[in-house]
Amino acid sequence: MGRILALDYGTKRVGIAVTDPLHIIATAVDTIHPNDVISFITNYLKKEPVELIVVGLPIQMNGQPSESEIHIKPFLKKLMQQLPNIPVVRYDERFTTKMAISTMIEGGYKKKQRQDKKHLDSMSATLILQSYLLSTQ
Repeated sequence: MGRILALDYGTKRVGIAVTDPLHIIATAVDTIHPNDVISFITNYLKKEPVELIVVGLPIQMNGQPSESEIHIKPFLKKLMQQLPNIPVVRYDERFTTKMAISTMIEGGYKKKQRQDKKHLDSMSATLILQSYLLSTQ
C-alpha cells in the first residue's frame, strides 16, 4: 500500500505532507519552492511508493475558486504529465491556514516559529491531508 502525498500549493512555497503506509496519520514533510515540487516528488518516489496526490483546492466562502487557482492549474497539468501513473485529487483547503496557526499555538510553537511560513505551509498540507483521510473513512 503506497502513501498519500498532499500539497498546499502557493506561489512562493508549497507545503508537503504524507501519510503512513496504512493511511492513518498525516505528517508534515517539508516546505519547498514551487519550481522544485515535481523533482521533490520524483525523488520521494525513489524511496517510497505513493498511490495518490492530494492538492489543496482554494475555495472562497461563496463557493467560487480563489484567485490562486490560476497558478495551481498550470502546475497540476505539468504534474499529471510528469507523473501520469499517480492519480491527483483536489480537496477543499478552506480554513487550513487558520487551523494551522491554532494547532501551532496549541502545540507550543513560539511566536517566532509561527511566523516562519515554512512551518505554516507544511502544517496546512498536513491538515488538508488529515481532512481528506477523515472524509474517505
